[in-house]
Amino acid sequence: MSTLQSRHPSATFLGNARQSWLRKFESAVAFHAMEMAQQISDEIGKPIEEAYVSELLPVIAAIRWHRKRARAILKTRRMGGKPWWMMGRSLRVSRVPLGRVLIIATWNYPVGLLGIQLLQAIVAGNTVVVKPSERSPRSQALLLDIAQACGLPDGVLQVIGCSPQAGRDALEAGGFDHVIFTGGTSTGRAVAAHCAETLTSSTLELSGQDSAFVLADANMHKAAKSIWMACTMNAGQTCMAPRRVFVLRSCYRKFLEALAPHAAGARPVQLIDHTAALRCEELARQAVANGARSLSGVMDGARAGWLRPLAIVDCPAHASLFEGNYFGPVLAVVPVNDFEQALELHGQGAHNLAASIFTSDTRRIINDDELKFRLGVSVITLNDCVLPTGHPALAISGFGQSGWGASRGVEGLTHLTRAVATTTTARWLPVADMPSADVLRGLCKAIKWISGAKPVAWKKNSGVLINQQVLKPHDKSAPPTKVYSK
Repeated sequence: MSTLQSRHPSATFLGNARQSWLRKFESAVAFHAMEMAQQISDEIGKPIEEAYVSELLPVIAAIRWHRKRARAILKTRRMGGKPWWMMGRSLRVSRVPLGRVLIIATWNYPVGLLGIQLLQAIVAGNTVVVKPSERSPRSQALLLDIAQACGLPDGVLQVIGCSPQAGRDALEAGGFDHVIFTGGTSTGRAVAAHCAETLTSSTLELSGQDSAFVLADANMHKAAKSIWMACTMNAGQTCMAPRRVFVLRSCYRKFLEALAPHAAGARPVQLIDHTAALRCEELARQAVANGARSLSGVMDGARAGWLRPLAIVDCPAHASLFEGNYFGPVLAVVPVNDFEQALELHGQGAHNLAASIFTSDTRRIINDDELKFRLGVSVITLNDCVLPTGHPALAISGFGQSGWGASRGVEGLTHLTRAVATTTTARWLPVADMPSADVLRGLCKAIKWISGAKPVAWKKNSGVLINQQVLKPHDKSAPPTKVYSK
């Protein structure tokens, strides 16, 4: 890999040069896709078929999507809607690169996640420094070699060591305009602390500990199959996979009947290490000790990093398993009286990335802005889990302990740029002076007439006295204030 010479993006790698690189990159990734899938399988134990479908296909789709749409998304736009008193003046808004971007890569989707983050950072015009994961260095090195070989100019891409210390050293050295980190919340806090010292912006894509909801009018067989597949794909090591599922009591038995064959037929899967497998087993056993039960009737122990996926039903809300602080193929199934109770229990968590809702009345969910606010997630999948998030236009943005900043999609691309406004004043327009008192009175009357101004009455001292009132933390269970009403 070439050595990075400057923190500033290459002025020559724009327009047609960038489009040419995208075409070559798409072709090369498609050609070497099975090779990368094999490398992923060798490093983290993910089946080749799953690596190809869950990582390589989304990356190829994302490259094509950016090749066709990125130029339009990032182009300079002339902004309309100027007031009449700005006659002779115009406004344009451009997107310019942030500069030098550090990507601290993760291992659970080594090519899928890094591939799209790298793609967007480069397409946005930045220079990029990548710290590969120490758990998947070879598969990520292959991806980065391919990206460089497709015609990146010298200085656009640099790769540093893959050890955790290499990441800490890079942050200590600084000189970055943006940092992208994907990983656990505790490490994310440390990255955020480093960035805060220099006021460096960041994107933190941290773990989700999310929920699925099964309502009475859902198709139980489809819900059970979709939730189980999301829970077990990549050995349960998917941030947006549900850790718990709330099922209404009126359909609880039917759901368990639909889920039981999947749990009974589950085969052991390989996690990233034995510690992760032991953590899942420990929390499952604790839940059973607190009144839950294994739906399959058995609970095999973790063996050398392998674990049989588990559905722990009748899981109490006070069990540690319910909190979702683990990364593996264990699903907590929780019976609830109604959807409102499910939302209240879901609201106890602080990690929010995605939520899945199974119901035949999808229109109600789509149109319910209050529900979207209460869920606190950036992605809601209706009658499915995880798979629809492969759409290249879909952006992911963490909330609460799940991080901040957007990645992927339109928002992820623009998040790696900054807006620059340029105003133009016509040459014939004289330099404006402050209006005289007479002119100001006339201007005020005209504005009132144009705006249809009317007086409003208010009570004295009805405002919030900030100095005399302790503001309480925002209650996310309360609906947002409606700004517009019909």
